[in-house]
Amino acid sequence: GPSLGVDTTASPPCAMSSTPVPVPKPLLPSAPHTEAARQLDELLADLGHTQSKLAAAGQGAGVPAESSLDNMLDSLTRDLQELGITAAPAGVCAACRKPIAGKVSPSLAPLGITPGCPHSPPASSSQVLTALGKTWHPEHFTCARCGQELDKGPFFEQGGQAFCEEDYHQAFSPRCAYCTGPIREKVLTALEQTWHPEHFFCAQCGKVFGDEGFLERNGKPYCHQDFLAMFAPKCQACERPVIDNYLSALQGVWHAECFVCTECLTGFTGGSFFELEGRPYCELHFHQRQGTICHGCGRPVTGRCITAAGRRYHPEHFTCTYCLRRLHKGTFHESGDKMYCQPCHDKLFL
Repeated sequence: GPSLGVDTTASPPCAMSSTPVPVPKPLLPSAPHTEAARQLDELLADLGHTQSKLAAAGQGAGVPAESSLDNMLDSLTRDLQELGITAAPAGVCAACRKPIAGKVSPSLAPLGITPGCPHSPPASSSQVLTALGKTWHPEHFTCARCGQELDKGPFFEQGGQAFCEEDYHQAFSPRCAYCTGPIREKVLTALEQTWHPEHFFCAQCGKVFGDEGFLERNGKPYCHQDFLAMFAPKCQACERPVIDNYLSALQGVWHAECFVCTECLTGFTGGSFFELEGRPYCELHFHQRQGTICHGCGRPVTGRCITAAGRRYHPEHFTCTYCLRRLHKGTFHESGDKMYCQPCHDKLFL
């Protein structure tokens, strides 16, 4: 039967651990790192994080919080530069296009659906993360479909965009031809469709196919047993499926061993048979059923025939029981189912 195909590469490869991305070097010479400079860097990072959080939540009244924080950050940056300290941004957020202050977190790689994956990315309190070759505010790295934040959990990449696991499977994974649900792990391909391996089973008995494979009829898969029982021609004698080594006769098919005389069950070694009411017979039993057996010799009468007293005879076997001479119609007598010529009848019974 058609072979089964199993495709285990229908989804992105499994995620691999990645190395941290170094903080870009300052564009301008900066003063040696001091405890004050370190604290100022952390302050800028906290302010930048608060700014992006408030902007995302849409909070603030009067003067927008985002504008106020922007002014505060600009003022702090100018003051630091006057002191000879340059605060270097860690990158530009790919979502909001604003600079990101703080340390870069380990980069995130999209996760695959190979069994055993995905691996969750390491938790980080950094204010910037790297994924898909770009930098992001953690709260701006979200699923392109549902908007769920992805900085703490697994994600999948498609067309340069990030997706949460559920939305990725719903949008891009192949669908099972039986349940129509997304196939998250192993994909079985058969009948030009994709299936969950556990959903590819016999359309009649529901059993999953083993090494013997399957047979197809009208786009549906069947195990060998059910396919033969439902669709294979049946032997006219035993009514079992006919697979090979068969005979075609009497408007039907037969196992070779089943095509025998209906009466004596003997095969037709002579290469011919007699048909009566759609069944095969040997010559003897065909003539017995037809009443064309010679009463004298017990053999079939196929040529000239004499009928007397409701019985049939070969002409040469229509003889006097006593003298064995051939009888002629109108010149014989019957006694006890036996035929006699006139002289022998008179001699024996008169």
